[in-house]
Amino acid sequence: MTQTIFSLAEGIRKCTSCPLWKGRTLTVPGEGMNTSKIMLIGEAPGVEEDRQGLPFFGKSGTVLDEMINLAGISRKDTFITGAVKCHPPKNRNPSNKELKTCRELWLDKQIEVIKPKLIILLGKSALFSMIGKGKITEIHGKTISKKYFVTYHPSAAMRFPTIKQEMEQDFKILGKLLKKL
Repeated sequence: MTQTIFSLAEGIRKCTSCPLWKGRTLTVPGEGMNTSKIMLIGEAPGVEEDRQGLPFFGKSGTVLDEMINLAGISRKDTFITGAVKCHPPKNRNPSNKELKTCRELWLDKQIEVIKPKLIILLGKSALFSMIGKGKITEIHGKTISKKYFVTYHPSAAMRFPTIKQEMEQDFKILGKLLKKL
């Protein structure tokens, strides 16, 4: 059976493969165009995303929207998801095992279905999930393996003005890259 974004979302909603499912209100499979050239991967759903079932719905979503606009693209033209699909307790970072489980069961399949030309990694959990190593501070604003563009997570930009400025520069660089796609 060929999988679709919708069939994957149904599977994600029923998933009990790691302990995160026990504390979730709603899963956050992702949203956007299932044929998008651009996929954004965040870290994990926050409290508001857990309540709504949508990625980047809260304050960090507002920051992400600002950044996307700087790149000259619209949120509706992307697909946005997380490295894990359930809210970790107390907003902690997802564990390596949770990242690995979610990637193997869901994220890799979402990428396979969407076939994005560029995947934007937002923050260290997304970076670790997809690449396995690296420091955001050293590689933000750069493309890795011609497939991944690395930048900070919007929540970091909310807390630290210098990171917000760096993230704005990253998305301006991204805008130039996207024109070449």
